[in-house]
Amino acid sequence: MVSMLEESHVQIHVHADDWEDAIRKAGNVLVAAGSIDASYIEHMIQSVKTLGPYIVIMPGFALAHAAPCEAVKKSDIALITLDHPIDFGSENGPVSVILCLACTDSSSHLDRLSQIAELLIEQIASAQTPDDVVRLFQTA
Repeated sequence: MVSMLEESHVQIHVHADDWEDAIRKAGNVLVAAGSIDASYIEHMIQSVKTLGPYIVIMPGFALAHAAPCEAVKKSDIALITLDHPIDFGSENGPVSVILCLACTDSSSHLDRLSQIAELLIEQIASAQTPDDVVRLFQTA
């Protein structure tokens, strides 16, 4: 079975000074993995500067990404949790979890996001009590 998220691509309780630093920290996981060039991180930051904090797709959660470009060597994902929530200027409030997504084309990210949604649905479906479901949605 191929994992959609490698353990080496997860970092917990990462310190970031601001939203740009948080995106850099998440992106650096993919740089270290050889999946992106560092210039992709700047593309992600520039996207937020240009379009606003659209990457904060729900309270506490940001999906850091940019358009596919030559800086993406292979499609990949990384996930970091922050040691304290960071304000991205979004109405969805500060962010505690960042999923960093890099794709080589404009459609493969949909497959990755679909896999993540399926995993969440499986966890909800296997819950034995309402408390089990609530715990899945709690943030640290």
